[in-house]
Amino acid sequence: MYLADICTVAVNLSGSCGISVPAGDVDGLPVGLQIIGPQGGEVRTLEIAQSFEQLQR
Repeated sequence: MYLADICTVAVNLSGSCGISVPAGDVDGLPVGLQIIGPQGGEVRTLEIAQSFEQLQR
């Protein structure tokens, strides 16, 4: 169960902000893009994620 969190622990421990967004499929498998921002950078990180999702449409 803890292995599911392996890619998010470093961001949480450092106090940074992060988000994962769908990035399409590779060989029929879903792929995600993890965007990590600085402490206090939640708004900008969300703006980047939203821009990426709009480009994917």
